[in-house]
Amino acid sequence: MPQIEQLATTYASQIFWLLVFFGIIFFVIGRGMVPKVMATMDGRDKQIADDLAAAEAARATADAEEESWRVQANKQRAEAQALIVAAKADAAKATEATLAVASARIDETLTAAEARIAAARAAALGEVEGVAAEAAQDIASRIAGLSIPAAEAQAAVKGVLAHG
Repeated sequence: MPQIEQLATTYASQIFWLLVFFGIIFFVIGRGMVPKVMATMDGRDKQIADDLAAAEAARATADAEEESWRVQANKQRAEAQALIVAAKADAAKATEATLAVASARIDETLTAAEARIAAARAAALGEVEGVAAEAAQDIASRIAGLSIPAAEAQAAVKGVLAHG
């Protein structure tokens, strides 16, 4: 069989060329390109890890700054509340003092008005007594034909006004 004989003669050259090409591929790709690709991948992995670490550090810094800002804002809010409370207390004291002064003025005005009313009432009562005494004298003189002195008429009117 010539095909088998020809196969045996070409078999050795095929194995030779197969080994040559595998050797070239091994040295060019395996020894030349793969280490460069692996170095690039390692560099990228290292860069990603460094970027993640930097981002984590930045986040931690931002969290710390935010927390300090919150503490400061809470402190300022508490100070503002204290100022508001103090201002309210001062305003209440000032209002109380103003109200006390106004109340004193109102009390003075009320006392003066009550005194004027009492004086006017006394004057009116004196006038009413005088008019009533004159009317009693006039009625007694017209009806009974009696002449009553003014002092007696006034005493009688006072007695009637006092007892009803």
